[in-house]
Amino acid sequence: MKAAVVDTFDHPPRYRDFTSPLPLADEVLVSTTASAMSQLTRAQASGKHYSSGTPPLVPGADGVGRLANGQRVYFAFPRAPVGAMAQQVAVKAAYTVALPDDIDDVTAAAIANPAMSSWAALTERTQLRKGESVLINGAAGVSGRLAIQIAKHLGAGRVIATARNPASEAELRTLGADAFVPLSQSPKALGEHFRAEIAEGVDIVLDYLWGPPAEALLSAANGHAEGEAARPIRFINIGALAGASIALPAGVLRSSCVDMMGSGLGSLSNLALMRSIGSLMQVVRAVGLTVNAEPVPLSEVESAWTANASGRVVFTL
Repeated sequence: MKAAVVDTFDHPPRYRDFTSPLPLADEVLVSTTASAMSQLTRAQASGKHYSSGTPPLVPGADGVGRLANGQRVYFAFPRAPVGAMAQQVAVKAAYTVALPDDIDDVTAAAIANPAMSSWAALTERTQLRKGESVLINGAAGVSGRLAIQIAKHLGAGRVIATARNPASEAELRTLGADAFVPLSQSPKALGEHFRAEIAEGVDIVLDYLWGPPAEALLSAANGHAEGEAARPIRFINIGALAGASIALPAGVLRSSCVDMMGSGLGSLSNLALMRSIGSLMQVVRAVGLTVNAEPVPLSEVESAWTANASGRVVFTL
C-alpha cells in the first residue's frame, strides 16, 4: 500500500510503499480516505511525541475511512507503526464511530480535533449545566471559535470570549459571544476586566492559552467572599499557546473557589473520547460548525508538509 512514511525524524514524510497492517482479533481494517495534518501528527513525525516510535513509521492519530462493509467511519488511535496517513490502518473496532451522511470526509477529518477540545471539556470534564456562563480564554483560533458555538449549543447562558486582537470582537460576537475581553490591555486593566466578568458570573473557563493570560485570570478570581460563599469556577486547561508554565501563588487557590483540571489525551479514556466524538459528529451540520479545510492528495505530502497552507491541511487518498 501507499503511505506517508517517516524514514528519519529530520525530514518530512515521503509518499512511498509500506507494508499493509494485519488486523488483530479486536481490530478492524479501515481504508483511509482523509486524515488531517494536526499538531499531534507533526509531533509524531518529528520524533517529539511519546507515540512517535522508531522509524520507519507512518504518522497520523486519526482520520476518516471505510470499513470492509462500506460503512464510513471516523477512527482514532491506529496501531503503530501504521498511523492514519496510509491507505489502510488497523484500529480497534471500539475506536471507530459511524459518520452521519450530512458531513463529508474532509470536514469530518478537519473538524474532529479542534471541535472535540471544547466538546469533551464541556460534556465530559466540566459537565456544563444549562444556563451556566463559559469564558473562553483564547477564542480567536479555530478551536476557540468552534468552542463559542459549541458552548451555546450545549446550553451556556452566557459566553465570554477573550482574544489578543480587539478587531476579532465583531466576528466572535457573530458566532455567539455575549462579551469580549481584549488581552492586549495593560495588566492592570486586564485584571480589572476579568474581575468584572467574574463578578457578573463565570462558571467555567475553557483555557486555550495558559501563560500570562491564565495568570491574570486566576489572579482576578482571587478574593475573599463576604456573606454567601464565592461562586465556584471550573477552570479547565486545554492548550498552552501563550506559554507552557505559569506562576501560581498558593494564596490564589486558598482564597478563591477555583477547581482546576485539564482536558486532553489521558484526562479521558479512549472509549470516553470516542463516545464524545460520536455525539459531536451527529450535530456538526445542525449547529453550523465549519472549519477552513484544504484537501491535499497524500501523494503531495512531502511538499505540503512545509508549505504555508491557508487552512487546515487534510490529506486525501
